[in-house]
Amino acid sequence: MQLLSGNRLGSLTRSTPVKNPQFSTAVQSRSSRKLSTTMATTVKTVTTKEVATKPIDGQKTGTSGLRKRTQVFMSENYLANWVQSLFYALGDEIVGKTLALGGDGRYFGKEAAQIIIKLAAGNGFKRIVIGKDALLATPAMSALIRRRKLYGGLLMTASHNPGGPDNDFGIKFNYSAGEPAPESITDKIYDETMKISALKFGDLSDVDLSKVGVTAFGSFEVEVVDSVEDYLSTLKEVFDFPLLKSFMARKDFSMVFDGMHAVTGPYAKRILVEELGAPDSSLKDCEPSPTFNGGHPDPNLTYAEELVKIMWGDKAPTMGAASDGDGDRNMILGDHFFITPSDSVAMIAANAEAIPYYKSGLKGVARSMPTSGALDRVASALKLPFFETPTGWKFFGNLMDAGKCSVCGEESFGTGGDHIREKDGIFAVLAWLSILAYKNKSVPEGGKLVGIKDVAMEHWNKYGRNFFSRYDYEEVDSAAAASVMDQVRNIIASSPKGTKLGSFTVDAADDFKYVDPIDGSVAAGQGLRFVFADGSRIIFRLSGTGSAGATIRMYIEQYSNDPTQYEKDAQEALAPIIKVALELSQLEKFTGRERPTVIT
Repeated sequence: MQLLSGNRLGSLTRSTPVKNPQFSTAVQSRSSRKLSTTMATTVKTVTTKEVATKPIDGQKTGTSGLRKRTQVFMSENYLANWVQSLFYALGDEIVGKTLALGGDGRYFGKEAAQIIIKLAAGNGFKRIVIGKDALLATPAMSALIRRRKLYGGLLMTASHNPGGPDNDFGIKFNYSAGEPAPESITDKIYDETMKISALKFGDLSDVDLSKVGVTAFGSFEVEVVDSVEDYLSTLKEVFDFPLLKSFMARKDFSMVFDGMHAVTGPYAKRILVEELGAPDSSLKDCEPSPTFNGGHPDPNLTYAEELVKIMWGDKAPTMGAASDGDGDRNMILGDHFFITPSDSVAMIAANAEAIPYYKSGLKGVARSMPTSGALDRVASALKLPFFETPTGWKFFGNLMDAGKCSVCGEESFGTGGDHIREKDGIFAVLAWLSILAYKNKSVPEGGKLVGIKDVAMEHWNKYGRNFFSRYDYEEVDSAAAASVMDQVRNIIASSPKGTKLGSFTVDAADDFKYVDPIDGSVAAGQGLRFVFADGSRIIFRLSGTGSAGATIRMYIEQYSNDPTQYEKDAQEALAPIIKVALELSQLEKFTGRERPTVIT
């Protein structure tokens, strides 16, 4: 759709008692959860059952966990092999610890949860904390781990990928700071998957996940919790909820939040409606579905088409927002206006004074390499430490743990702060609400409300505009995708500084490598890029988020400080450099694709 926008888881061999330390079945008091509704049930002592298995090919963890077709995960021992391999990789340190568990509600999630609970019991964990109905948004998982000081957590999600028996499922591990597992752990998991021979199950009955409360199997416990509570408590430490509630009560403000039939629906209802007073009518598709109601829960201009139509309608709300399957991505829209994720993180950083959590100033900012340079300009102007990282939230986590980064983002609709260690869709929505509330504090009701577009124009007039677009070519034949990347590498090899590509002059061409400033680890082969003398960039990457074939992502960026160009459509402004990118990559020739699956 063309838009006139500001931009676009055998056999039994033996049984033994679980060697778990004793743990009180009493539910300990926590200020962050309601205990009046919890009940404790005790059943027989757990024994372990070892089940023979053998390695399964292809269980290498990607940038954000292991993702495959749901039917693959449902095949014999597939899920169990990976989870058991994780537990083997982690070793004795898991004994007696508490593990969080939840997911985005996609098909097979509840069944997978029961398998994981039994494996956790069989491998020495003392306790599982799981979201009601096995639901837990990715940012909420990070908050839960951090607030309760848990060992870590397992998320059953394939993020923004479609769900259902014929679509995708996934699993990922978050460590003790709430961050995605580092490569030191994911590499060990893969090693274990290639030599695994036994699965260790706790001999448990299934747990009723529909009721908040504690079930005790001797020394092993499963606590079902309200999936929103701990996360909400964290957000209240970041944002001024009274101010937001007051702003949302204005008769001249309206918004619509699209939950895309995914996990953030219940979060939006609790936070936006029950806490901040938004009307129920402001929620769209906020009932979670195992198949996302047949949709693609990716908040972009293509897959959130109904929301886009609302925001480009005759009576558009002041603000539109959406989140993805597991709640870590976001899209922000204004009246007939789209905020690119690259601009969003830059504008949040530039307006950080609107968020109480940042009242002492930002420690630093960071972006992934493919994300536009808009954040760089804010960092330079505000004299903030700035970091350019590979794609993957774990790189931001290292910086945050070292106290060097407060706000960060990726162009793939991920924005976040150091309140947790994951990207956070609801955080981005509340950040934008905070900016609007702050800028409208002195605007009387009925006056000219400062809107999303106004914030963007003010920002561009101060910092200039980085026109940016991403072309996604999804489920491309893997061999064809490899040919494209080889072609680009050949061009890089023959393009020293000063080489002309179309009307653009090469300043640098390379395969991005990152040396982590905190632990010194090196991440190479992170993206093929051309940086031109005028600051424009062309970048090619193979995404690790798909479950079938390959996804080629092509990023194009060009900077302008000409105010007369700021409202120009990004595709129009970027047309010359897009042509160069397609010609040098010969993408159509190798893939047969005349156009991308998604243009952002």
